[in-house]
Amino acid sequence: MKIIIPMAGLGKRMRPHTLTTPKPLLPIAGKPIVYRLVEDIAKVCNKQIDEITFIIHPSFGKQTEANLLEVANSLKAKGRICYQDEPLGTAHAIMCAKESLEGNVVVAFADTLFKADFVLDTSQEGIIWVQKIEDPRQFGVVKLGENGIITEFFEKPQTFVSDLAIIGIYYFKDGAYLRKHLQYLLDNNIKDKGEYQLTNALENMKNEGTKFVAGEVTEWLDCGNKDATVYTNQRYLHFLQERNAPLRAKNVEIRNSVINEPVFIDADVVIENSVIGPYVSIGKNTQIKNSVIGNSIIQENSRLEGLHLCNAMIGNNVSYTKLPQDVSIGDFNVIKE
Repeated sequence: MKIIIPMAGLGKRMRPHTLTTPKPLLPIAGKPIVYRLVEDIAKVCNKQIDEITFIIHPSFGKQTEANLLEVANSLKAKGRICYQDEPLGTAHAIMCAKESLEGNVVVAFADTLFKADFVLDTSQEGIIWVQKIEDPRQFGVVKLGENGIITEFFEKPQTFVSDLAIIGIYYFKDGAYLRKHLQYLLDNNIKDKGEYQLTNALENMKNEGTKFVAGEVTEWLDCGNKDATVYTNQRYLHFLQERNAPLRAKNVEIRNSVINEPVFIDADVVIENSVIGPYVSIGKNTQIKNSVIGNSIIQENSRLEGLHLCNAMIGNNVSYTKLPQDVSIGDFNVIKE
């Protein structure tokens, strides 16, 4: 089994965080988004992952490449790096890793996480993971026929045809057959909305007899912007708590503080005179004093003091201190800040 992860987007909606860290390497419950993604795909596949190919923009740099190869190594898989120079669509992105399109392949775009309660049936010719949503106009969608077989694909339909949105994770029994149809789009300059779309290749494969079935996930979690990422962190901490997964490193100092679980606390964190949680992730070597923090992501090597934070995302190496206020307030005043 191979996994291909297109992740060359620059993550502009996540700035300023993505100015220094590619979006798929931002943390969710203490691990990079892309690590959580491949970890969960491996569980659903229920078989050894042989190779993970990451399709990135050349500007991401050597350190990012090293980090991604380490993600693959942590799952005992071979890691490969491929490049996409221009954002020319989903089909073009996947073809940047055309050497990996052989045998059983999962393609997973790296800005989404999921919760699923099924094991991947690798005997199927193709599986496309979907979820019902209220407004499908910004997504590829599918229509289903008998036995869950997909009958039609639509790319961002502006009039309603289906509420089953493609979440960006696909299984192909024959990666080489997918490559053939992607290459056909590129060779013949077949575009939809100005880009080479994977859904066009899927439609052509279906017309030649490939049977795609829908794999409906329990929950689909987006990491497209700050608020969505903080919410995904919240939900993921909830999932980990349900699994009784460890959420706290051993060498953590907590002094005169309250921790409202679930909270992820990484190594060498010091928390003093504070109330933390629920749904907070704290990166390595961060210190928090005299603060109340809930539903937030705090990355590594930061120093926070005197803060009241909710729905916040704090980067690496941040120093953020709010000094105590000296005030005099008379009777019957109402103050809102």
